[in-house]
Amino acid sequence: MLLGMEQKVQSAKKRELMYWYLASRGVPKSLHCLCLKLAEEYAVNAMARSCLPPPEHVSRLADTSFNHIVLLTDNVLAASVVISSTVENAANPEKLVFHIVTDKKTYSPMHAWFATNTLKSAVVEVKGLHQYDWSQEVNVGVKQMLEIHHLICSHYYNNLKENDLDYGGEHQNFLEALSPSCLSLMNHLRIYIPELFPELNKIVFLDDDVVVQHDISSLWTLDLNGKIVGAVVDSWCGENCCPGRKYKDYLNFSHPVIPSHLDQDSCAWLSGMNIFDLEAWRRSNITSSYHKWLKLSLNSGFTLWQPGVLPPSLLAFQGHVHPIDPLWQVAGLGYRSSSAGGQILEAAAVLHFNGPAKPWLEIGSPEVRSLWSRHVNFSNSFIQKCRVLH
Repeated sequence: MLLGMEQKVQSAKKRELMYWYLASRGVPKSLHCLCLKLAEEYAVNAMARSCLPPPEHVSRLADTSFNHIVLLTDNVLAASVVISSTVENAANPEKLVFHIVTDKKTYSPMHAWFATNTLKSAVVEVKGLHQYDWSQEVNVGVKQMLEIHHLICSHYYNNLKENDLDYGGEHQNFLEALSPSCLSLMNHLRIYIPELFPELNKIVFLDDDVVVQHDISSLWTLDLNGKIVGAVVDSWCGENCCPGRKYKDYLNFSHPVIPSHLDQDSCAWLSGMNIFDLEAWRRSNITSSYHKWLKLSLNSGFTLWQPGVLPPSLLAFQGHVHPIDPLWQVAGLGYRSSSAGGQILEAAAVLHFNGPAKPWLEIGSPEVRSLWSRHVNFSNSFIQKCRVLH
């Protein structure tokens, strides 16, 4: 009887965990309302359609003397928090230029928000993917990339259903197939940043689920020692402790295709806040290597790594990562528990709510949600009408 009860408890825990991941796929009614209201505003209000940035600031978009920040997102509220928190904590906000790339359906509300909520100092550009005139080669590459990622996520999602949730703990990472980021077009497009911004040479990339707590201007002067990406690798929590996950949590080291020189117990670098040397990237074969790994995954039956955007990036950027101070980013705030204490959270320059429990969702952790929600403009009429985070 006790054994039977224990099995029922374990099964219930596994089901609850899966439902928790499924809940992350939902779009809150308030956020849907916000997009609809802003899209309507874009249609009827000329101010909501005004130029971004204003004509007198257009030259800054390609001026390398400014600090350029890139966001790829279809979440208006999240983008507003990233930008407002960055500007609020910047020593010289007038040096900041934000480049927001979004999809066609979100372009109108995204443009309307930043056109009607102008920043006095920093410059914001909003551009839709439909406004890019890419070459046929890039279009084909993007299409193939999305198709393979979709197949990978579908493969693991179907495995979850077939196993009826009775899987071992080693399959918990399969739940990443339920994450919205697994199939997100905007999430996967980061491998094409050099094509998105051909005129820029060094950028800071921010995910839309981060909050900036301190001035980050020194990132642009950081020497990457010839590497392509600067990222947090080592941890603030001491030896044998990773700020995120280890390589073995992403990659299948039992497969002969995975490079043998990789240390499976090494910490994987964190995405969410990265410095990219786009000039060095263009001189490399990073993007083609990324596609090579995707094709190898397809040919191997999707057994090379867990679902998600980071595993193939870990392989493609291998040897091109420059470690930066661990306190530049503290991650994992979108999971059920974080080992980061109050002092660490306060000292971190960037907080990353990676994981299913985004702070704009009901499943978001109340303990850390306030660190994000304090940057929401609750005085905005659209925020109030849609009862955002009410």
